[in-house]
Amino acid sequence: MKVRIKSYFTITKKDWNGLVVLVILIAGVLAAPYIYQLFRKDSTINFKVFDKAVAQLSKAQKNGTYLVDSAGADTPFKHRQMFPFDPNSLSADQWSQLGLTERQAGVIIHYVAKGGRFYKKEDLKKIYAITANDYARLEPYINIPGSNIESKKLKPGEAIELNSADSARLTELNGIGPSFAVRIIRYRDRLGGFYQKEQLKEIYGVDSSKYAVINQEVSVNQRVVKKIDINAVSFDQLRLFPYLSYKQVNAIIQYRVQHGNYKSLADIKNIAILDEQTLQKIQPYLNFK
Repeated sequence: MKVRIKSYFTITKKDWNGLVVLVILIAGVLAAPYIYQLFRKDSTINFKVFDKAVAQLSKAQKNGTYLVDSAGADTPFKHRQMFPFDPNSLSADQWSQLGLTERQAGVIIHYVAKGGRFYKKEDLKKIYAITANDYARLEPYINIPGSNIESKKLKPGEAIELNSADSARLTELNGIGPSFAVRIIRYRDRLGGFYQKEQLKEIYGVDSSKYAVINQEVSVNQRVVKKIDINAVSFDQLRLFPYLSYKQVNAIIQYRVQHGNYKSLADIKNIAILDEQTLQKIQPYLNFK
């Protein structure tokens, strides 16, 4: 028994070496923070330089200038550079020169890119990102060609028929510029004509707010809508129709090949991948003769 206890507490040379290494490692980890502090010097704040920078910034704000650090030197520059401009054709950098922020410039450029247009100076005030102070500062420099001539827009009570209007006529709608007018006509051609006014909301860029503006200014003549001869239309012709996917077009053509001509909408309902919502959309455009 005594021999077994003695052998249990006996340390070999290999065990002893491992224990020494472990103790050294523990001591090194504990001493590391103190050694790091010995070789590292904390940088001190130069309050004289800080106070000087604060004084320069205050002076710059009073004078309407800002200070920019360039190669260690403070270089003053004018924040605003006013010049005559047409808000319909300005770049982001030019809006920045006029004193607008990047966000404000982005809002205006996005508005113009979506077909919006400024016809007179006061139209700039309608941009939500432009404050009253911004407009008061910019107004003397706004120069819109032809703005002194009254823009050709619809009078109260007038309406434009969507299926027969050309792009020039569509620009008379409030909030619709040339870009939007072309977009409306292209979508109308793909459909074969508008069956109801609400279809305008399917066009990219026509959100609920824009639709609310033009809703009372448009009308639809359903009699001029071009019907699709579902029993004669080809795959390439039908796939241009915006309400049907590639697979749905293929299913319609294949069903006709296998079962013969469609007699009514009930036959098309047999196609499994056509849901009820899609059927309601395409029904006004189908001709079963």
